[in-house]
Amino acid sequence: MAGILEDIRVISFVGPAGTGKSLRAQFVARDKEIDFIIDDGLVIYRGRIVAGKSAKTEKNMVRAIRRAMFLFPDHRAEVVNFLKLHSPCSLMVIATSKGMAEKICCSLGIKPPELFIDIADIASPEDIARAQYERKHKKQHVIPVSQAQIRKNYTGKLVGRLKNLLRLKDNYEKTIVRPPFSFYGDIKIESDAVVQITRHVLSSYSKVHSVDDVQVRDLDGSSVDIVMNLSVILGSQQLLSIAGFLSKRVKLTVEFLCGLEVRRVDVNIDKVVSKDV
Repeated sequence: MAGILEDIRVISFVGPAGTGKSLRAQFVARDKEIDFIIDDGLVIYRGRIVAGKSAKTEKNMVRAIRRAMFLFPDHRAEVVNFLKLHSPCSLMVIATSKGMAEKICCSLGIKPPELFIDIADIASPEDIARAQYERKHKKQHVIPVSQAQIRKNYTGKLVGRLKNLLRLKDNYEKTIVRPPFSFYGDIKIESDAVVQITRHVLSSYSKVHSVDDVQVRDLDGSSVDIVMNLSVILGSQQLLSIAGFLSKRVKLTVEFLCGLEVRRVDVNIDKVVSKDV
């Protein structure tokens, strides 16, 4: 996708999670004459959500990270189409690191940031420490838009409006929220866990006689391919129908429980047995 949006000037505002980037986003954007802000999956214009979906609406951290990185095709397409419509323009990408900012740009097909601004250049060590305390102990996150903008689709808890205590000359309203998960800590889904979940789903279906093998391929922390070999019980239901049902059931279960994208599920029926076996 690289290069399809050449007329967009890009800078990035970076810093570790919970250091107050979203709090200061509008101030930095105005200072650098930026039109749009990308923050946690949203495109924001002057304190209003104009495209995208917030990563903080997701129910687990894996999906939240994928949302923030624009790895869901429909979400990415919406934002890309919006940027195409408003090009040429200027854009500020908020990210936890330079690498993350560059990956977001790559995902959206825009140029890498020409300038990186670090939160440490904007906020004092005391302000950063205070923001990290609020995030870690109170689980409070700032979304740089009004409550009315996020109330309709937000699944966490709305805490309230943020009082402007930092005197940033930034009059845009901000909202404090508590997402249904925490960004703190690392999460990794092992392939063995996906195998066990798949085996449980298969074995709970009455038409499955035995699960001979389950393989998880290309597990990269965000997406998987699943291949399963099994024996089914002979009956009136067509084998193609059984395979289709199991494929969808495994995909939905793994995606729901693990927050991973299941790109492909291959069902190989190696043997058909009678009910008497």
